[in-house]
Amino acid sequence: MLNNCIKPGQVWLDTDGKRIHAHGGSIITVDDTFYWYGENKEKTLPDDDIWHWGIRCYASKDLYNWEDKGLIIPPEPDDIESPLHPSKGVDRPHILYNKKTKKYVCWLKVMGKQGRQTETVLTADNILGPYTIVNRELMPLGMNGGDFDLVAHSDGKAYYYFERVHKEIICADLTDDYTDVTGYYSTHFPQPFPPFVREAPAHFYRKGKHYMFTSGTTGYHPNPTEVAVAKTYHGPWEVLGNPHRNDPSRTSFNSQISSVFKHPYKKDLYIALADRWITDLPARSGGLFETGEQYQKTADWYESLFNPDKEKPSGENQFPDKKVNTSIADYVWLPVKFDGDIPYLEWYDQWRIEDFE
Repeated sequence: MLNNCIKPGQVWLDTDGKRIHAHGGSIITVDDTFYWYGENKEKTLPDDDIWHWGIRCYASKDLYNWEDKGLIIPPEPDDIESPLHPSKGVDRPHILYNKKTKKYVCWLKVMGKQGRQTETVLTADNILGPYTIVNRELMPLGMNGGDFDLVAHSDGKAYYYFERVHKEIICADLTDDYTDVTGYYSTHFPQPFPPFVREAPAHFYRKGKHYMFTSGTTGYHPNPTEVAVAKTYHGPWEVLGNPHRNDPSRTSFNSQISSVFKHPYKKDLYIALADRWITDLPARSGGLFETGEQYQKTADWYESLFNPDKEKPSGENQFPDKKVNTSIADYVWLPVKFDGDIPYLEWYDQWRIEDFE
C-alpha cells in the first residue's frame, strides 16, 4: 500500500514493507530522484556491541514512498581496526556532491575509545557507491569532532559545522575536494559542559539568512532545540530560542533534528528531519514526560556528570535512555514554518508535501 502523506513519529516502512533504517539521516537530490541515507541500525540491540550495520540508502520520487537501495557503505565486521567495524560508533553520515571532482563525498563521525571522536571521509563516483575511504581518523583542526553538518554554497565552497566535543560549535572551511579542512575556522555557542553544550548542528539557508538548529547534550534523551540566525556561514550567530512551539515536554516533540532538507521543486518548503530515538519515552518517564519534569531530571543528571559543583540527583529514574533499542527508532519529519524571519515547528499527526507552496 502506497503512502500519500508523512506521519511523524509513526513506523515508516519501505516499499518492501520493511522498517526504514536511515537514522541520523539526510536527503540529497540527484536528477529527479530523492535519496535518503543514514545509519543502518537493524542489528543494533540494547545488549550487543553492534553500533551500526553500515550506511543504508533509499530512493523516492515523492518523499512518501522509499525503495531500499541497499548498503551504500557496508560494515567491515572482519576488521576490528576499521572505522567501519560494527562496534565503532559510526554516526550521522553527510554527503556532498563536488562539481569540480565529480565525486560524492561522505563524512562519517566515528566514536572510539576513551572519548576520542574522529571523522572518516569516503568518495564515490555514484551516489549509491561503491565508496572508498580517502581519509581516516581525521581529527579536524586537532579537535574531537562530534555531531556535524556539511554545507556547500552555490559557488562550490563548502563548510563543516561540528561540535567540538563538550565545548562549542565550530565552522570550518573545507578543502576544494571536500575531503579535509583548510585550517580556517570560527567558534560559536561556547558552553562549560553538558547538557548546555550544543550538538547536532543542522544548517539551512533562506532569503539571505543562515539558520541553524542545534540540540543540547543529553545522550539519546531528547531536549529543547535552539535555532540561531546569521548573515554569513561564520556568523556571528544570534540565538532565537526554541522553535518547537507548544511542546511542554521540552523534548522537541520527543526527537532530535539531524538535518534540514530544502525541497528543490517547492518555493519555500524546508523539512526538518529528526529521529525519535526512545520511542517509549513517555511510558518510561512514568507520567513526567508531558510536563517536562523528565527532561529536567535527565538534564540535571547530565550536568552532575560534568559539573564538579553539581550534586548528583537522588532516585533511580534519572537516566531513562539506558538500554535504548535504536533498531526500532522512528522519524519525526516536520515542515519548517516562518513567523516573519523566525523559523518554528509545530506538530502534525500527518501532513502532505502538496499542502505547501
